[in-house]
Amino acid sequence: MLINHPLLGLRDASEFVYLGDASLIDRPDAAADNAAEAFHDYLHLRDNPAGVHRELWYHEQGDRSWLIVTRNTLTHEITDVELARDAALRRPRTAGDAGQ
Repeated sequence: MLINHPLLGLRDASEFVYLGDASLIDRPDAAADNAAEAFHDYLHLRDNPAGVHRELWYHEQGDRSWLIVTRNTLTHEITDVELARDAALRRPRTAGDAGQ
């Protein structure tokens, strides 16, 4: 499987480490009233979809960047790759994000 790295171009998947669902970049707010429940869900509940899924990959054997790869888990077809940093910067900011 080849991953089209946004900065480095096509790279073999063996250069990367799969780290799970891309929603892991949306860490719960520790100051929220429901923080214990939110962190429980964040740490222990995972989807196992069949089909298109956004995944977090780490370029361990390269530039050490974090990527969000949109991949069909049935066919392994990759339809989108973006830097996780860019995706995180695009997400809406909340009051709990202040100072972070």
